[in-house]
Amino acid sequence: MDLKLSEIAKKKLLNAQYGLFNHSAVQICSWTKKSLTKNEVCYKEKFYGVDSHKCMQFSPMSLWCTNNCVFCWRPASYLKNFDEKSNVVDNPEKIIENLIVERKKLMRGFGGNDKVNKEKLKDAYVPNHFAISLSGEPTLYPRLYELISYLKKEKKARTVFLVTNGQVPQMLEKLDKDNCLPTQLYISVSAPNEEKYLEISRPKQKDAWGLFGKSLDVMKRLKCRTVLRMTMINGLNTDEKYFPQYAKLIKRANPDFIEVKSYVNIGESQKQLEKDNQCDFKQVQEISKDLCKCVDFDYSDDAANSKICLLKNKNGRHSQQI
Repeated sequence: MDLKLSEIAKKKLLNAQYGLFNHSAVQICSWTKKSLTKNEVCYKEKFYGVDSHKCMQFSPMSLWCTNNCVFCWRPASYLKNFDEKSNVVDNPEKIIENLIVERKKLMRGFGGNDKVNKEKLKDAYVPNHFAISLSGEPTLYPRLYELISYLKKEKKARTVFLVTNGQVPQMLEKLDKDNCLPTQLYISVSAPNEEKYLEISRPKQKDAWGLFGKSLDVMKRLKCRTVLRMTMINGLNTDEKYFPQYAKLIKRANPDFIEVKSYVNIGESQKQLEKDNQCDFKQVQEISKDLCKCVDFDYSDDAANSKICLLKNKNGRHSQQI
């Protein structure tokens, strides 16, 4: 049986301006739009030098995930588990080529906007930064190693960023073994301990905290740039008593960078959380500086418009800009 979205799920994603191809999806990031219309750039361009207008944000597993996080803005009510034994997935080439077509369709409306630089728009049609992070859990896609290899070799990707919740450590090991690592690997950190992890990430798998820990162990030895992305939810995981526990996780993974960002009260997350659960930028800065006191990291940069701070490992191996 081929893996496909239900008609109800398709309608919901299309209404949210996703481009779809079977079980995969693409969406134009708000920062790509701002780059084209206002010449503003994403924090990833500021921090790492990626090209915001040439970003393709997509997922090979649009609504399949191991977690059902309280802070997720995606349509969580349609999230499913993935059983690779009973489903046939699309091959990487079909996914990428079809999603590039869908991305172009989504971008055509910018052609009629007088504020858009037409040469920049033309350049944006050909992505060079691929963010495998849109929705779902990309490491569930059993041919992810082939997909990343295809992006690097055939699409001449300048950068490939992969974001995972850390629930599939065996895929990270396979990417490493097959020399198909992304330019930058993110592991999302939502909790300082197992109790909070079960409350916030609401995992569907057994031993979810153990699997998360294994992914941190894998991250420590990877030969690509690595980042822990910490989502701070006011009132749930921001108390200073948790900082020593966060420090243990950070030391275990030893990433090149840490991104400390505020939860944003949008989308489906509004059903579980309130606006008061958002941190203001000053709070994110204070949390970041306090974390630096617990681990061997420097406060490196920040972006107020995204309420995010960047911490840099003093002993990082891959901390240079692209």
